[in-house]
Amino acid sequence: MSLNRGAACSVSSQLLRGELHFAYISVRAIVHWSDAMKIVIPGGSGQVGNVLTRAFRRKEYDVVVIGRHEKLASQIEWDGKTLGAWAKHLDGADVVINLAGRNVNCRYTEKNLKEMLDSRVDSTRVVGKAIARAERPPRLWLQASTATIYAHTHGAAHDEVGGTIGEFEPEVPEYWGNSVKIATAWEQAQEDAETPNTRRIALRSAMIMSPDRGGIFDQLLKLTRLGLGGTIAGGRQYISWIHEEDFVRAIEFLIEADKLEGAINIASPNPVTQREFMAELRRAWGTNIGLPATKWMVEIAAFLIRSDSELILKSRRVVPGRLLEHGFEFKYQDWGVAAHELVCRWKKIRAALEA
Repeated sequence: MSLNRGAACSVSSQLLRGELHFAYISVRAIVHWSDAMKIVIPGGSGQVGNVLTRAFRRKEYDVVVIGRHEKLASQIEWDGKTLGAWAKHLDGADVVINLAGRNVNCRYTEKNLKEMLDSRVDSTRVVGKAIARAERPPRLWLQASTATIYAHTHGAAHDEVGGTIGEFEPEVPEYWGNSVKIATAWEQAQEDAETPNTRRIALRSAMIMSPDRGGIFDQLLKLTRLGLGGTIAGGRQYISWIHEEDFVRAIEFLIEADKLEGAINIASPNPVTQREFMAELRRAWGTNIGLPATKWMVEIAAFLIRSDSELILKSRRVVPGRLLEHGFEFKYQDWGVAAHELVCRWKKIRAALEA
């Protein structure tokens, strides 16, 4: 069931107060676990991990977060590349969701690209080794990947069957191929793992929109609030996105769908152009002001903030073919509705923090 704009703020209030607990109870009844489901999340201390951990703990699942922050008592320490005491937590777990990988919001220098590659491949390999050694291996391994693996396009959308893997597009900078190489190696590391008793899925995720501080939505909304949320480089490039609630629901769907494996696109069925995306975000915030930026302005800004223009300029037009084929229903199909709900909840969260 998708929502209209009038219902979005009402739903956001329910989410904030935790009144959608009934939805989680229904999923639990379907799965029929005798004890609380145990979900282990390596690399789960970032935004995506927090989104999943909140949702799963509301359902009273046993969630174990593995990360590099040794001072956090709420998570198990690892280095992301070698077996250690952390591996015992995978033995007997129901699901492993590996999200580990260096943040891509940086300059694409040789050093940073190597760190992005190594952090993803090394962590995936060692998770595979831990599963292979487990006496009671998890029945499902969900491995983070990215929708960036697909080619830059303004044409037909990419699904898992007919989509084109990127790297050799003639109309884009050659160095953009590095992101595709990293994504391909990332998925290959999972495919190479010897885990015959564990179902494996690569999550080719689009940008996950949540109102959390520091996340991509928070950053885009900041630009909008400052009057800078306008069209970039013509605005023809597509943005693939997914609302955090649909992201969690898609993960739950994959946990239950015993026959699904391989690469799965985790994205709304309706990607929009950057021009449309920011126009809807401005509308949700209640402003008409959004200064445009040319490509060269984006290049300069990216250099100054130590980021890379590919994150903004690459056209990612990705659709969730396999999810739709297997009956998954999105709650937030329309970006305007999703943006309105997220803005409403962002305001409520900030008001609560300032109270």
